[in-house]
Amino acid sequence: MAQPSDPPEQRAALDAFARRHRLRPVEALPWLAMIAAYFVFPDYLALGAQILATILFGLSLDLVLGYAGIITLGHAAFFGTGAYTAGVLAAHHWGEPISGLVAAGLAAGLVGFATGAVILRTSGLTLLMQTLVVAAMLSELANKATSVTGGADGLQGMDVWPIFGTFRFDLFGRVAYIYCALVLLICWLAVRAVVYSPFGRSLTGIRENVLRMHAIGAPVRRRKLVVYTISAALAGVSGALIAQTAQFVGLGVYSLQQSGTILIMLIIGGIGQLYGAFIGVPLYMIAQDRFSEIDPVYWYFWIGLFMIVMVIFARGGVIGLGERILRRIRKPS
Repeated sequence: MAQPSDPPEQRAALDAFARRHRLRPVEALPWLAMIAAYFVFPDYLALGAQILATILFGLSLDLVLGYAGIITLGHAAFFGTGAYTAGVLAAHHWGEPISGLVAAGLAAGLVGFATGAVILRTSGLTLLMQTLVVAAMLSELANKATSVTGGADGLQGMDVWPIFGTFRFDLFGRVAYIYCALVLLICWLAVRAVVYSPFGRSLTGIRENVLRMHAIGAPVRRRKLVVYTISAALAGVSGALIAQTAQFVGLGVYSLQQSGTILIMLIIGGIGQLYGAFIGVPLYMIAQDRFSEIDPVYWYFWIGLFMIVMVIFARGGVIGLGERILRRIRKPS
């Protein structure tokens, strides 16, 4: 907050920054929708838990792609690492879910730090290809470590304990839904704090003009590595949520399809908007569920058509489209 002794321009800038950081009433809408969905759609809570966990995955990708401008098609590397970490623990006599989440986040963050220290020295197409290579290497490692991961058959025999020894995961997905919603809320608050901090503003500067950030002496490489590690840890927590609620992990968690699909979801909602994943993930997953029910063989065609329409008529995603409509409404005639 600005101090009375600060110059007027600095006070105005600090006050504007503080206003942006405050929680606004409109930000409660996603959470109110989650609460309403719990009561309105009780038969779809298992799907809802998967949606909430995937929103966290999209949020982690948005942090590096939308704010730091780090292009990646291998974000599933961290998602899969978190899923296998929680899954292996649960399959080998340690199914406590909270510590499983923490272990998954730490493992994925460590992988993100180790790989980011190497691949973030590059940019553009080279960086894109290296992110794919990391995911492919981890997938092959999981495939070869059959005694630990189950290989191509997938990791089975997971036994996830009740949360705090009381709340057992049920067939209807009630506990899983609440569990995923609370974890998402905590992670969202953390991401929001990062985005609206001075560190987050410097990430935006790196995305917009990395040469200028170098010129003013900002530690660009270090900050990119930090945000990459944070994003990897969040993706790992997301993977752990999926593993714990589904109680199964397969090699598909490392696939290019996993990385590409979450990118599509983020594009639908809006990249670099903080709330893009909250819109894009439910829209995509619900559309996928409906299209596959209507046309089980060619449902990907309808998803592709939906994406073409979105790219043509809703640049910037649903959030960008909404902002343009609001500007048109507010614009004087």
